Amino acid sequence: MTTPAILFEPDGYVVTGPGILGRQSAGAGFLRAAVQGRAGQPVWAYTARRRSAEIFGDLVRQIDPAAQIGWVQPQRFDQMRERGLLYTPGPGLDDAARLRLRAGIDAYAICGLTHTIASSRAMAEITGLLTAPIAPWDALICTSRVARDTVVGLLAEQADYLAWRLKAPIAPALPLLPVIPLGVHTEDFAFTPSDRIVARHALALAEDEIAVLFCGRLAPASKAHPYGMWRGLQAVAERTGRRIAFVQAGQFSNPETEAMYRQSAAWICPDVRQVFVDGQDSAVYRLAWSAADIFLSLADSVQETFGLTPVEAMAAGLPAVVSDWDGYKDTVRDGLDGFRIPTWSPGPGEAGAEMARDYETDATTYDFYMSRLSTTVSVDFQILTDRLSELVCRPDLRRRMGESGQRRAREVFDWRGVYGQYQALWAQQTALRQARVPDGPAPTASPSRPDPFASFATYPTHHITPATRVAPGPDPGVGWHDRLASGLFGLWRTPEALLAATLAHLDQGETDVGDLARATRCEPSMMIVIVGRLAKMGLLRLAPPATSPPAG
Repeated sequence: MTTPAILFEPDGYVVTGPGILGRQSAGAGFLRAAVQGRAGQPVWAYTARRRSAEIFGDLVRQIDPAAQIGWVQPQRFDQMRERGLLYTPGPGLDDAARLRLRAGIDAYAICGLTHTIASSRAMAEITGLLTAPIAPWDALICTSRVARDTVVGLLAEQADYLAWRLKAPIAPALPLLPVIPLGVHTEDFAFTPSDRIVARHALALAEDEIAVLFCGRLAPASKAHPYGMWRGLQAVAERTGRRIAFVQAGQFSNPETEAMYRQSAAWICPDVRQVFVDGQDSAVYRLAWSAADIFLSLADSVQETFGLTPVEAMAAGLPAVVSDWDGYKDTVRDGLDGFRIPTWSPGPGEAGAEMARDYETDATTYDFYMSRLSTTVSVDFQILTDRLSELVCRPDLRRRMGESGQRRAREVFDWRGVYGQYQALWAQQTALRQARVPDGPAPTASPSRPDPFASFATYPTHHITPATRVAPGPDPGVGWHDRLASGLFGLWRTPEALLAATLAHLDQGETDVGDLARATRCEPSMMIVIVGRLAKMGLLRLAPPATSPPAG
């Protein structure tokens, strides 16, 4: 049983507050699975911030008050060796891999996860894997096949670029790239007939209304442009004559977007009743799920790599009508759990290169870049209308597809099974790490995180070494406590007992740094720093050995 250290900052796991994103919902689901699947072991947070560790503890105790909680700070390499694995909820393994060099490249494995891979930051993190100190026992989980295709393509392009830049072929170690889906806690979507009655009454849904549900951000550029859904439902209402209510559960980014949605829906689909539900209100959000008859999501943004809501729909027993797009290709089986509607998008060429150029040069914002892309994506409206009409008119088909999807959600996408796949991956990573065949000594630190006294070695006149001579300074040693307490040296974390012993030995007469280290049983490297700071305070005076050359 692997109990990883979980890289934790609240932004990746907390699902309260405005503007909840899919990665936060996924992070909260993962943490819940980790707590429930810990097999009696502590749950470990990896963070430099005490406040973040406290929030982690609060979240874990909300899931299980009996859970034990551990805290690993990044500089505690001894604890990371014990854990053996660091889990990070994003694709950026590079910083963690660089830091690991200080512990040893085989001290522990690192496992990351794709969410959005469309932003410039995410793409830089992925392409940066080729120059980061990645090991073969590291892994980047791809949440869908299309996500893995994109990652592999980015790595191949970066490899070509580096070969051109270095004028030599390259073959760096790559992480494992397994495809493991995001999970859902399917029991959260087990609704009873009485739940449905209560929910439909609360949302004022008539008995003969077909409630079609969309869940997600109510933003045209970042999730699913609403025009196709509105137009499709209007066509179904005209064709079938059935009463349809479109329940849109989510959050608007601002009042202007909300006004635009309401006004646009009124003229695009006047025969479909619009019901907007605040996705931030968990009780009302749950009502929307339990009241619905059909789930509809025509995602068209490259920002998403998986898409949790169709899996949640299947867990709720709803037939899912989705675009044949991103991770939806892996979740909804066309004709079994619902329908996947074919999509069209431009292929590679000048149009995309122009959009990428404008995004890179800040001529457009990220949101506008996403909008320019998503508005070129369309679905086959004829097939959409046909499939929705079938489901609207045939309750038996809705029931059969809903039951099929529910079985699939429980068998394939429940967090218990998905977390088991994580455990299997982590076991594989551990086995690869432990079987490592050294191919020469690895660096002990990243070149971009060097020893500052080495990088700036030519700045001073002299270097402090174990041979540097030390004598009492121009200011007497009396009152050094006050100098430390003044705040001028407040960031200096050295035991006062060691400072006192150093000054006491110096009272015996001139000596050198090495002798001070031996007399106080201090590491020479630490004594060099102590001596430098005591000289800064005027408590001692430094002089080079007789044969010492200047620093630079």
